[in-house]
Amino acid sequence: MRNLDITTLRSFVAVADSGGVTRAAGFLHLTQSAVSMQLKRLEENLGIPLLDRTGRGIALTAAGEQLLGYARRILELNDEAWGRLTANEYEGEITLGVPHDIIYPYVPHILRRFAMDFPRMQVRLISAPTRKLREMFGRGQCDVILTTEEQAGPGGEVLVRLPLVWIGALDGQAWKRHPLPVAFCSNCIFRTDVLRRLEAAHQPWEMAVESDLDNAVEAMLSADLAISAVIQGVYPRQTTTIDHGGALPDPGETRIVLYMERTENPVANALRELIRTTYRTGSKTGDEALLTA
Repeated sequence: MRNLDITTLRSFVAVADSGGVTRAAGFLHLTQSAVSMQLKRLEENLGIPLLDRTGRGIALTAAGEQLLGYARRILELNDEAWGRLTANEYEGEITLGVPHDIIYPYVPHILRRFAMDFPRMQVRLISAPTRKLREMFGRGQCDVILTTEEQAGPGGEVLVRLPLVWIGALDGQAWKRHPLPVAFCSNCIFRTDVLRRLEAAHQPWEMAVESDLDNAVEAMLSADLAISAVIQGVYPRQTTTIDHGGALPDPGETRIVLYMERTENPVANALRELIRTTYRTGSKTGDEALLTA
């Protein structure tokens, strides 16, 4: 047999993207044993090992790495053809609001998959701070929003919890100064709680910048004139995490929260389920760090 099976390729890519059979099974809505059997069938058909199972986790062999690129292209073309030929002719526009610091790594994957499933639908993406997105959602200006909040508001659904970390300039020394120079946008959702944590730790601080623009904060950080707290893995250029050895208090954590009104609209419901599945199973493309619930 010289035909590659789409089902086994889909399981293979899901395992490679999510880092394990358990997460892949959740994303594919299959049992772990079913995914394992499909991987075994693919390896038997090709006559080569694709996964290195000798370590604690699952890694791709050299042949697996080579197949992964082909598999992505095959699945993308298959899904595009299927969507174009079988999808109901849903047309219109749906508005998704997302804060800028959580667009990566998952939102591009969500948008790409949604466009394949509903090729005639237009997605309008709005990037704004959480408070503004909540206001727009309340006025009906957004159909679906993702937010970063300490706790979910009324009607919000927590998708994942993420730690905050202290960041500053590369090889920076600002975190050693007294009082501690900090920089947050005036509309930053983390600002109040992080400052409260500094005060609880009896850590004197001063606000190094007053601005509602992220680039002003980033300039102060990269110039080593201040530090800030951000979602782990989401760092502006020329900044990095601070190895403070416990000199600074834990900045806490945030939650990614999904808001969407209950509706019978199948398109909106499909987008909601896609967002849920992507965040809860850790589906992604690229080399970004995996978010864990």
